[in-house]
Amino acid sequence: MNRLFCFGLGYSALAFARGLDRSVWQIAGTCRSEAGAAALREEGIRVVLFDRTRLPADADADLVGTSHILISVPPDEAGDPVLDCWGEAIARLGSLSWLGYLSTTGVYGDRGGGWVDEASALTPSGPRGRLRVEAEAGWLALWRSRAVPVHLFRLAAIYGPGRSALDTIRSGRAQRIVKPGQVFSRIHVADIATVLAASIARPNPGAAYNLADDEAAAPDEVLAHAATLLGVPIPPAIPFETASLSEMARSFYADNKRVANNRIKRELGLTLAYPDYRSGLEALVRSGD
Repeated sequence: MNRLFCFGLGYSALAFARGLDRSVWQIAGTCRSEAGAAALREEGIRVVLFDRTRLPADADADLVGTSHILISVPPDEAGDPVLDCWGEAIARLGSLSWLGYLSTTGVYGDRGGGWVDEASALTPSGPRGRLRVEAEAGWLALWRSRAVPVHLFRLAAIYGPGRSALDTIRSGRAQRIVKPGQVFSRIHVADIATVLAASIARPNPGAAYNLADDEAAAPDEVLAHAATLLGVPIPPAIPFETASLSEMARSFYADNKRVANNRIKRELGLTLAYPDYRSGLEALVRSGD
C-alpha cells in the first residue's frame, strides 16, 4: 500500500489525491482549520492540523509509513514552515520514495515576454518569488545532504473547475485589463495531477520541472474567450494603468514571460490534455464547470 502525505490539502493537492486509486493509496495530510479537516475526514483522508501556531506534537508518528510526500504550503516571511517544522522527520523517513514540492514560475522573474526553461537563472522580481527560491534551495539541500528524493514543480497560473476565467466572468466582476505585450503561462489542474503521477512513475530526485501549457497568452484575450464561450458580452477593455487592482494583483503584472514545458514531455513522456487555454476552457464549459 502506498501512503501519500500532502502538506496543504488545497486545490492542486486535492485534485491529485482524489484521482488516486484508493485501493492502493492511503491519503493523509495537513489542513489549517477544523472545519476543513472534518470535511476531508469524511472522504477517508487522515488530517493533521498544522500551521506555525500549531506545530506537530510527534512528526515522526504522523509520517510513519509514508512513501510519498506532496508539499503545496507556501513559504512565509520566516521561511518554509514545512521544512522548518517537519524537515528532520522527513529526512529520517526510511520509507520515502518520492517528494514533490509545488513551487511557482515566479522564481524566474520578469523576462520581457521572453522564454524560460528549467535551466534559466532564478531572478525573482518580488518578495514572494524570492521566498520561493529560498524554499527550493532548502529542499534541494535536504536532497543533497540527506538523500531525500526531492522533485521541484514550478507551476504557471493554475486554473480548472471552479477556478477559471469562466468563473471570473460569471461573478460579474471581471476586469478585462489590457497591458500591451503582457502574457502569462497557465496550467490546467488536471495536467498538474498527470505530471505528478508521471514523476512518481519515473522519479528523478533533484529535478525541476516547469508545469505550463504550450501557449502563453494575454489575460484580456483569455477573458474575452471565456465571455464568448458563455455567450455574454465581452467586458470592456481597461488600461492597466487605470485598473482598480489590489497591490498583490498588480504585482502579478510585473512578470512577463513565456514558460517552456519541453522537459515534462521529453523526460516524463507526457501529452498535455489541455495544451492551451482554449481547450481547457471549452472542456470546462462542456462539463458544466
